[in-house]
Amino acid sequence: MVGTAKVTGLSADELVVEYLQLGLALGRHVDGFVDAYYGPEDLALRAASGAPVDPAKLAGRARRLLSEVHSTESMTERRRVWLAAQVRGLMTSATKLAGEEVGYLDEIEACYGVRPAWQHEDVFADAHRRIAEALDRHAVESPGTLAETFDAWRESHVVPPDMVISAMRSLAEDFRARTDAMFGLPEGEHVDFEVVTAKPWSGFNFYLGGLRSRVALNVDLPVLSLSLGHIVAHEAYPGHHTEHTRKEVGLVRRNKQLEESIFLVGTPQCLLAEGLADLALEVVAAPAPEVVLEGHFKALGIRYEAAPVAEVAAAGDVLSSVRGNAAIGIHDRGWSFDQAVDYVERWALTSRRRATKTVEFLTDPTWRAYPFCYIDGVRLCRSFVGGDPRKFARLLGEQLVPAELVEG
Repeated sequence: MVGTAKVTGLSADELVVEYLQLGLALGRHVDGFVDAYYGPEDLALRAASGAPVDPAKLAGRARRLLSEVHSTESMTERRRVWLAAQVRGLMTSATKLAGEEVGYLDEIEACYGVRPAWQHEDVFADAHRRIAEALDRHAVESPGTLAETFDAWRESHVVPPDMVISAMRSLAEDFRARTDAMFGLPEGEHVDFEVVTAKPWSGFNFYLGGLRSRVALNVDLPVLSLSLGHIVAHEAYPGHHTEHTRKEVGLVRRNKQLEESIFLVGTPQCLLAEGLADLALEVVAAPAPEVVLEGHFKALGIRYEAAPVAEVAAAGDVLSSVRGNAAIGIHDRGWSFDQAVDYVERWALTSRRRATKTVEFLTDPTWRAYPFCYIDGVRLCRSFVGGDPRKFARLLGEQLVPAELVEG
């Protein structure tokens, strides 16, 4: 291992073990906090035994570990900066669990490395105007208001339930081949797909280690062809599954950097992972993702027309920030659940049931701060990549922190 000789304090290996133990211990307190773990089994068994460690003690451990990481000479600078950012996120989560008050915006900045900003509604109003123009250009029938027209158009793209898995597999097969040609995939990697219900999220990658993932699609709401391609690229190729497998082979197996064998909510690791995954479709199916998707869906008899989808998507891209505003409203400005649903329904031009599902995610204890991993994550990753697949490959295989993406 490069740079692991013990110089002062803990060695690199010892610091990483402390980090893994801290993350696993916090996972005893928050369901879903440990998103993935395929590190040493004895550490997981030890963390799962006995009563959960008091959060105040975990916060103290995190503070000491952060100090050790900052002062260590046993790691490369890049690795030290990455680990320090991760531990800072864990320290913030432990501090909150211990009952200390942490402001919502401060929490996000400490955990994810970005400070959220409120998006003015004038920007959403302009997006509404552009969406209306796009729908009108493509002669979309209007049953009433713009919200009703947009919602009816979206819901006309429902994928028949009995075709959801076959459509996902068709897309994944294509995206996998494209990903392998562009970036390379390790031999033996594999993804299984399933549908689930009663979850706060729309899709989820359960990385199992050993180059295997289980991708779950939530069907609480009808699945739309408008979003299915994005979900497959995001969760599998070249998104989460691709990142996990490339880092398992490159960082964990080859470089012996075991800190990458755990994936923890509340850390910058998540912001970059969600950012690159949200960018995945436009990278793997460039220059016209909608044309690629149209070919798949037409072959399956599922409605999808590339031209209007592309125009509406471009016009409404900024509406992803509606959920960010709603999250700030709830957690920083005292909004009620219903106020947030009203806001999302109005400004995201979505149905009441879809707005409610969005706010359920925003108020879930595990995911309350998570929306900005998507909103700011994709903004940073898109700016960093700038259309260059070689930079996207860096996101898939290197330890980076948000500040490095800003610097270029």
